[in-house]
Amino acid sequence: MGKQGQGSVSFVGVGPGDPALVTGRAKELLGRADVVAGELEALDALVTAHVSSDAERIELTEHAVTPAEAGRVLAKHAKDGKHVVRMYAGDPFLDGHAAEHVAAFVRHHVPFEVTPGLPIATAVPTYAGTPLTTAKVREARVVDVTAGEPDWELFAEGSATLVLTGVTEGLKDIAGLLMKAGRDASTPVSVTTSGTTTDQRTVEATLETLASEVKASRLVGPFVMVVGSAVALRDKLSWFETKPLFGWRVLVPRTREQAGVLSKLLRQYGAVPEEVPTISVEPPRNPQQLDRAITGLVTGRYQWVAFTSVNAVRAVREKFEEYGLDARAFAGLKIAAVGDKTAESIQAWGIKPDLVPTGEHSARGLVEEWPPYDRVLDPINRVFLPRADIATETLVAGLVELGWEVDDVTAYRTVRAAPPPAPIREAIKTGKFDAVAFTSSSTVRNLVGIAGKPHATTVIAAIGSQTAATAGEHGLRVDVKPEQPSIEALAEALAEFGAARRAAQIEAGDPVTKPSERKSGARRRPK
Repeated sequence: MGKQGQGSVSFVGVGPGDPALVTGRAKELLGRADVVAGELEALDALVTAHVSSDAERIELTEHAVTPAEAGRVLAKHAKDGKHVVRMYAGDPFLDGHAAEHVAAFVRHHVPFEVTPGLPIATAVPTYAGTPLTTAKVREARVVDVTAGEPDWELFAEGSATLVLTGVTEGLKDIAGLLMKAGRDASTPVSVTTSGTTTDQRTVEATLETLASEVKASRLVGPFVMVVGSAVALRDKLSWFETKPLFGWRVLVPRTREQAGVLSKLLRQYGAVPEEVPTISVEPPRNPQQLDRAITGLVTGRYQWVAFTSVNAVRAVREKFEEYGLDARAFAGLKIAAVGDKTAESIQAWGIKPDLVPTGEHSARGLVEEWPPYDRVLDPINRVFLPRADIATETLVAGLVELGWEVDDVTAYRTVRAAPPPAPIREAIKTGKFDAVAFTSSSTVRNLVGIAGKPHATTVIAAIGSQTAATAGEHGLRVDVKPEQPSIEALAEALAEFGAARRAAQIEAGDPVTKPSERKSGARRRPK
């Protein structure tokens, strides 16, 4: 926290809406802020992403608080030794009317700075695939209509691209005034709402048809409106709203610790992931069994250690730390990992696995490549298998058949999480989710157990054959299953499904819709 007499105020632009578009300097200031102020309700996603939960929050609504009043509030906190950040959507001077705020603040003689942000007027059209200038269109003009009615006659010249920000209503009136000022009725125009976020939607029209097109699309402002011939290039340049899973609401039923990677990948494809914990990882009820196995590992009881999950690696590593051990305790042992993710977790510990299946990443795949016990070459015939409390008969039986003895040890428990909130359960049952991405059989069983079966219109993605089989046992039709059972492959396969679905809709001349936008009662046709 700031010290007495050392405070400051930063007027910071945080970009058009996507938290990833915040500048490095803005992230630094937000991260160390003791106090954040501004229209924070509208900037909630950005505050959540970049501001400490310990920071004090002050809602400053522009129409309710004058620049002078806001200046006094910010100065008071700064004089108390705190680092204060006044947040603005877009750029402070171009979008936030910050010039008046800064001018009213200067008289308090408190150190301050103004940090630029990515302007709404340039970022949103870019995300909509609309260039403001081209080789033929060399001029763009920006008008903030929240500042009052502009002189439309100034925009009669027809070649310059016109960008209107802060448009909330009156599209028909604006279009009419532009045509009256000299713009041709057939001039291309676009309006975009929720720009740079996965809620973004854009409608293209002409000045003459704009109002009716927007009404038909049920699009609600505020809008960024672009007028000019460059809008016609959007058909070729649209890149954001055409992502394969754009705007898809995807349920990610995983443990809290493991959901982040899949969610990040889905966002890259334009999806809106919602993480619903279905599994909680907890210590075993009887920790003595794992204690004895760790002791045996140190004293030379085992030839092999087989890790079948990232959670198993984590459980053993935590037990090592409890005993003051490190990776050197594995000296002389051979290490097996069921798949790439488990292998990466082991490598992060400084250990290179001796065996990772090159084929199927499963217990079956591990057994297929496991060497048989050789009395001459193998001094010890015992394998340490730390696992969940869920049985691993396939792996144990396979190793025993190969001549090995297995200490099958419960290293952690997976228990069913608490049911999600009622709105999430209702969305699952009524088809409000576009897809569900299952990453294990237990996520299938537990989701159905705590929230019910996903609606028939929801796309079901399963990470592998066993997960798909479990989904089928619960009456779910699996639409997506990658060739390789990995998180990356699952996200990619779902994206390919979404892209193929979108292409089919376009080819058929149908509007591009999400699975959740199907008509009530619609069912997936058999493949």
